[in-house]
Amino acid sequence: MLSKKTQYAFKALLYLSQHADKGPVLISEISENKQIPLKFLENILLDLKKAGILGSKKGKGGGYYFAAAPKDVSLAKVMRLLDGPIALLPCVSLNFYEKCRNCDEENCGLHNTMIQVRDNMLKVLEKKSICDLVAKKEPSWEQDGL
Repeated sequence: MLSKKTQYAFKALLYLSQHADKGPVLISEISENKQIPLKFLENILLDLKKAGILGSKKGKGGGYYFAAAPKDVSLAKVMRLLDGPIALLPCVSLNFYEKCRNCDEENCGLHNTMIQVRDNMLKVLEKKSICDLVAKKEPSWEQDGL
């Protein structure tokens, strides 16, 4: 399950990507428009800045902006940065591996199944970027004239 921190990060990143043409965006603007607690958002954006995803500018006209192109920021990268492992078990994690206690990984059906879950989940999360978070509205029947 995604943490509230990561959910807020995705909301903030989406907002920044939708307002990228306006230059840096104030934290207070993101907080108000996305209803994210200001202090919590400050910590999230600072983590994203330290990771090189965002940049910031101080003073008049300041705020946060993308340091990397939104299309190049995978959902997996953000999730790992803020939540740690994506894998459901530590023994199948690619970046945060830990051997499970009292487990024979070679013969563990749960281990083998969770590898498949991890691999399929990563296929989506590594491929999708911040740009993919923009909701695509389906045309309504009325718009199609039907």
